[in-house]
Amino acid sequence: MNVRNWMVLAFAFLMVTVMNAQDSVPENWFNLDKGSSEVQGVSTEKVYTSLLKGKKSETVIVAVIDSGVDAEHEDLKDVMWVNPGEIAGNGIDDDKNGYVDDIHGWNFIGGKDGKNVKEDNLEVARVYKKLKPKYDGKSVTQISGKDKKEYEIFMKAKKEIEEGREKATANLAQYESIKPIILEALNEIEKVLDGKSPNMENIKAIDVGTNRSLSIGQNVVLDVLGQGASVESMDEVKEVMNGQLQEAIDHFSNQLEYGLNPDFDSRVVIGDNYANQTEKGYGNNDVRGPDARHGTHVAGIIGAIRDNGVGMNGVANNVRIMSVRAVPDGDERDKDVANAIRYAVDNGASIINMSFGKGFSWDKKVVDDAVKYAAKKDVLLVHAAGNSAMEVEPTNNYPNDRYDKKKLFGKRNAKNWIEVGALSWKGGEDAVATFSNYDQQNVDLFAPGVAIYSTIPDNKYENLQGTSMASPVVAGVAAILRSYFPKLKASQVKAILQESVVPLNQTVIKPGSEGEKVPFKTLSVTGGVVNAYKAVQKATKVKGKKKIRKGSGTSGNGGSKVMPAKKEKVA
Repeated sequence: MNVRNWMVLAFAFLMVTVMNAQDSVPENWFNLDKGSSEVQGVSTEKVYTSLLKGKKSETVIVAVIDSGVDAEHEDLKDVMWVNPGEIAGNGIDDDKNGYVDDIHGWNFIGGKDGKNVKEDNLEVARVYKKLKPKYDGKSVTQISGKDKKEYEIFMKAKKEIEEGREKATANLAQYESIKPIILEALNEIEKVLDGKSPNMENIKAIDVGTNRSLSIGQNVVLDVLGQGASVESMDEVKEVMNGQLQEAIDHFSNQLEYGLNPDFDSRVVIGDNYANQTEKGYGNNDVRGPDARHGTHVAGIIGAIRDNGVGMNGVANNVRIMSVRAVPDGDERDKDVANAIRYAVDNGASIINMSFGKGFSWDKKVVDDAVKYAAKKDVLLVHAAGNSAMEVEPTNNYPNDRYDKKKLFGKRNAKNWIEVGALSWKGGEDAVATFSNYDQQNVDLFAPGVAIYSTIPDNKYENLQGTSMASPVVAGVAAILRSYFPKLKASQVKAILQESVVPLNQTVIKPGSEGEKVPFKTLSVTGGVVNAYKAVQKATKVKGKKKIRKGSGTSGNGGSKVMPAKKEKVA
């Protein structure tokens, strides 16, 4: 399941709204502190006004491997990484890093002619197409012993393709039929309001009686308000719902045309030799791409300018965002992910956020090698656990921290990797996001990931949800540590984040279950939620093991030249 299919999460609530409306989402909740609010945020505001007040910090480069970032966004443009060794627009690779005019990062899913990949198929479709000529129509008795593992992969892929296309077809028909019903229900609400504002009080006051259309409309509006949307008229409500319903229709249509279509090939746009998984140098410098909504949202959570009176506050106050585009609307490719990690490492990133994932892997070794390279260069990798509401393992969720092969006495798991599940603002038994993946061995900790308000392209803002949003919260907290405690190694930062979680000693509804309640501590390694305040407290007592070169001026990894660090004080 592709983590970037976060859109489905936004659409899923439409079916729930006809039965159950939510309460309002507290503004900026992921940055709040449980002690002074009713939500389990990560205590960002508290740490800046107490432990870090007046403290100096160093600039930290955080790479966002994603769909792209709007580098001109009002809340991001002043925190975008700028390659100091490159002269913009001259068509020359000035810093000789292999990438021409890479001012804010690089795009590994674009062609040298400036064209970009938007849609792509899922990895399962690529695996199915690759293995079909060899195994289609054969029974297990016809398969040799050495091929049985590969045959099982093919049969699994075939089943997912067939079932996936069947479900996508049904969902497309369902949303196409429900769209006019919901929009008509909203028209009915508008008539009853007769010009009054669609606020909580007025909507709840409507006596729907036995009118099913009014009942649907009432619950839809309440849910829109509960998602944190600010609306002043029914026209705005209708615009929101029409947009999300159409996105759902487009999503399932795209699944059929691209994602679950084995015959679709996006690489003609890029023009690389896809058979060469170690090839480098392809792509272009368009770090925004055709759809930067997801990546821009992630970037804002990490480092949107704090306390500037605009939009929202990111978690980290002294970062530079490097945009590395490698994630299409579909599944990212291992070759692109590996190159994206290496690019980020070589150009000074000390943290890489990876809000993507999939259920199959094309070439895990090439990604493993890139992860090892990042570990060698002391770069921390933060990864979203996924949105399939399932127990994840190294064999059903890629990329991951487990190396497929290891040398004698070599490490089996990456020590510079943090896997993140998603927390809801609701608390209690509903504390875990209903969609979040989990596992007591393979998910390290949880972070806020429901109704997260952040930046989207063209100076806009929006609530989105997914482990895709939880991961950058953790990346932001990690950036605080690497900024204020630059001698900490990546492995130390991971340990501090794990050891300083806020434990939730309670039972919660298990994601994907029919209301089954389990101890929260069984859903991750730590059984807790990341917390900036407690992490900083812990960091003050840890001696950093990283050697800082005098005059390096940054907590980056010592790759290519990076921006001189700014010494900033917390307001």
